[in-house]
Amino acid sequence: MTISSDMLASWRRPRAILRSHLARGVSEPFAFTLLLVFLILTFIGQWPAAARDAYLAGEPSAAPRILARGLAVLATIPLWYLLAGLSRLVARLMGGTGTWYAARIALFWALATVSPLMLLQGLVAGIIGPGPALGLVTTVAGGAFLWLWLTMLHEAEHG
Repeated sequence: MTISSDMLASWRRPRAILRSHLARGVSEPFAFTLLLVFLILTFIGQWPAAARDAYLAGEPSAAPRILARGLAVLATIPLWYLLAGLSRLVARLMGGTGTWYAARIALFWALATVSPLMLLQGLVAGIIGPGPALGLVTTVAGGAFLWLWLTMLHEAEHG
């Protein structure tokens, strides 16, 4: 299946999709690609908010704000790897028998699956701005991420 088909299917059967990705064998380029999918879509989702901020500040171009947000997104790469490692350590303490790679795939695949919600969040931030709508979309995206990640991490550790 393609990544986009798998992303859609992950909302219905996250455990099965994770198992299919783990069945591919260990491939660090694949794992990093999943993280990049999330980072790229999150970065694109930031454009409307950056444009809105630049317009409200009276700046002639949103390019500096977009560049700053892009660098900020790139700076999170080590943090995602650290989070995957910490999740593996916690899972091991709780009796998990998975691998470091499976923990990374669980996290990165959950992030990639939630990335369309990050696009929606960016649209709401750029068009509507701060307020209840943005808070709702942010909460839904965060909750969906946590549900997917914990479900996939459980499968990676105990499946």
